[in-house]
Amino acid sequence: MSNQSIYLYNEAMQSLIARFKYRGDYVLASIFADDVRQMALAASCDLICAVPLPPTRLAERRFNQSEALIESAGLAHVSLISRLESDKQSKKSRLERVNAPQTFYPIGDAQGKSVLVIDDIYTTGATIRLVAKALMEAGASSVKSITIARSGS
Repeated sequence: MSNQSIYLYNEAMQSLIARFKYRGDYVLASIFADDVRQMALAASCDLICAVPLPPTRLAERRFNQSEALIESAGLAHVSLISRLESDKQSKKSRLERVNAPQTFYPIGDAQGKSVLVIDDIYTTGATIRLVAKALMEAGASSVKSITIARSGS
């Protein structure tokens, strides 16, 4: 399991991602499209998968930011995992994130396939690790991830 982040999660990036993710400025996904496409092609995986949102969060936001990033990059993706309801990661401490229970579960078949996961922010890596675990349960042979920004914390 490896992750590559395009940018550092600094103050400017935090503001930009907040506009995109929490205020529904969906068009901002296009800012990252070329970088996401180039990195995804370089990763050369068989399948691309978005990090699913819990149902209530999807209802609140009305879009999944991971899917928006993938679609803006002109990439095809498949639904291989789903997610149980869970608390927002942004409201948890580092220790709570690292020790988070599994909330992802397989819903698709990734048997023998390499899977690329695309998400917005990499903080502790807990979400990506849990996603990778669920993808391996779905039969993935390997999992890589690309995130827009990586937090220094």
